Amino acid sequence: MMKIRRSQERGHAEHGWLDSYHTFSFAGYYDPQHMGFRGLRVINQDRIAGLSGFPTHPHRDMEIVSYMVDGELTHKDSMGNVEVIRRGEVQYMCAGTGVAHSEYNAAEKEAHLLQIWIQPQELGLKPAYGQKSFLPKFKTGKLVRVLSPDGADGSVAIKQDAQLWVGWLAPQTLALPLTKERHGWLQVVKGEVKIHGETLKPGDAVALTHEEHPSMEAVGDTEILFFDLA
Repeated sequence: MMKIRRSQERGHAEHGWLDSYHTFSFAGYYDPQHMGFRGLRVINQDRIAGLSGFPTHPHRDMEIVSYMVDGELTHKDSMGNVEVIRRGEVQYMCAGTGVAHSEYNAAEKEAHLLQIWIQPQELGLKPAYGQKSFLPKFKTGKLVRVLSPDGADGSVAIKQDAQLWVGWLAPQTLALPLTKERHGWLQVVKGEVKIHGETLKPGDAVALTHEEHPSMEAVGDTEILFFDLA
């Protein structure tokens, strides 16, 4: 069974320096039909103008992941981390008992990213930060596991029974790593995907339940995120 979430149906916020599309309810956008999917709570597609960014603000009890589509951001947090995240990297922050951080685009070029929030299995965890480059693996044209509960295949370990796979794909057909007991969320970042007779374009997504290794086709050069969720 699948349910499509079209790009144009998402919430939208325009703040001048920030242009953001919300797949699920977030900030001033509220839709009781789209509060999240399983443990996946937020997918925000953010475009941040040059020489601007998010001022210091707090989070708690959430697994926060940043995936760069284009450009770069400077991250600073109350744990003492100061890092720049670039294309091909995944940044992870366990907010746990509380973290304050800022994200700033120090370049003149626009920064484009997906910010992802996953609900942790436990509250009150110790805050943590991690960042890793997957660029060589992404360039293989295969699905790459970047998040998992146990750090499998060199992925970043998170505190939830969830996995995130990234694909920078050439034209091809492949089976998604999903079983009938699990739930999948396929998010199209670039290009075009065909699945079960439906066409998905950038910003579109599909929720998959009770599916056994569903087949999808990448039409042309395509970039996707695929979440495998409990």
